[in-house]
Amino acid sequence: MGRILAIDYGTKRTGIAVTDPLRIVPGALDTVPTHTLVDFLTEYFKKEPVDTIVIGYAKNMDNTDAASMKQIHPFVNRIKKLFPDKELVMQDERFTSVLAHRTILDSGIGRMARRDKPLVDRISATIILQSYMDTLK
Repeated sequence: MGRILAIDYGTKRTGIAVTDPLRIVPGALDTVPTHTLVDFLTEYFKKEPVDTIVIGYAKNMDNTDAASMKQIHPFVNRIKKLFPDKELVMQDERFTSVLAHRTILDSGIGRMARRDKPLVDRISATIILQSYMDTLK
């Protein structure tokens, strides 16, 4: 059984989180420039078994697609073609950035670290992954 990998896709940076090999604990993996994301995934999949890719589904409060889905849909289609052996799941990502900021604040991280956007992206990906894992229970 392979890991579950989650992606918080952004136009500039993308946060990535992954489970442990037993699929019990989610954890932040990395934040990469979005234009290098496919290369990062290709290399990661060579080293680690991954069965499922969870991608954050950006929705508005009225349940319609957020504007960022115009970039996410082509990415999803590309991932399906490049990695047909991986299950691809879309997970609602509303409030993940807010929850990520709150998590950082609650953890006692200093003011400068709270401005660390790559950290927010990694935590957002971890929250997306945890949300997906919660649906499996």
